[in-house]
Amino acid sequence: MSEPQNALTSDQVADYLRANPEFFNDHLDLLEDLLIPHPSGNAVSLISKQLEILRNRNQEMEAQLASLIEIAKNNDTSFSRMHKLTLALLETSTLEEAVASLEEVLSGYFVTDFVAIRIITDTPSAALPQLFLAPGSAESEHFLPILSGGQLKFGRPTLAQAKVLFGPAALEVQSAAIIPMQFGDAGPSGILAIGSRSNDRFHYSMGSFFLTHMSEIIGARLLSLLLQKNYA
Repeated sequence: MSEPQNALTSDQVADYLRANPEFFNDHLDLLEDLLIPHPSGNAVSLISKQLEILRNRNQEMEAQLASLIEIAKNNDTSFSRMHKLTLALLETSTLEEAVASLEEVLSGYFVTDFVAIRIITDTPSAALPQLFLAPGSAESEHFLPILSGGQLKFGRPTLAQAKVLFGPAALEVQSAAIIPMQFGDAGPSGILAIGSRSNDRFHYSMGSFFLTHMSEIIGARLLSLLLQKNYA
C-alpha cells in the first residue's frame, strides 16, 4: 500500500525536529510514546537516550578539560625550569662556571642522569679541552646530520655518539636528546646532550619547543663567555 502523497518522509520529520529542537517542550506527552532502538535490542525512551548522549558528551568534555589542564601544568613547569636555567647562566662569569652550572641545573631541574656540551671550533681552550671538538674530526663527524639539519635527535644515541658525549658512561645511556646549538650566525656550532638510564625518558614523539629554546639560551650565553674570555 503506497503512502498518501502529502505524507511526510522520515527525512522531512528529522529536518523539522533538527530545526525546532524545542518542539517537545510543547508536546511532552509524545515523549511517553516514543521509543528509540537500543544496541541491546530493548527499547528506551527518548529522554533516556538523550540523557545517555549528554552523559557521554559530558565525559568526553571532562576528559578533554583534564588533558588541557595537564598540558598547562606541564608548560608551567617547563617555563619555571627555563627561568631557573636562565638565571643560573646569568650568574656565571666564566666558561668553566657556566658548564658546571649547566650540569647541575639540567641534572636537577630537568631530571636527567647525564649532561654533555661540545663546542666545535678549531681554537679550543686549554682549560677545558674536553669541551671542544675540532671541525672535520672523526668525533665531530658523528654529529654532522644533526648539525646540518638543525633537528633534535631523540632516542638511543649511536655508541660512537655516546662515547664522544658521555665518555666512560656511554653504555649506561639508554636514551638521550641531542640538541644542535649555533653560537651566532658566524660563530662555532655545538651540541647539547642530556641522557638517561631509562630507555623511554627521551623518545621521538617528544615535543622540541622548550629544548630548542633552551639550546638557544645556552648557546647565546656560552658565546658571550667565549668572546669575553677569548676562549675561541
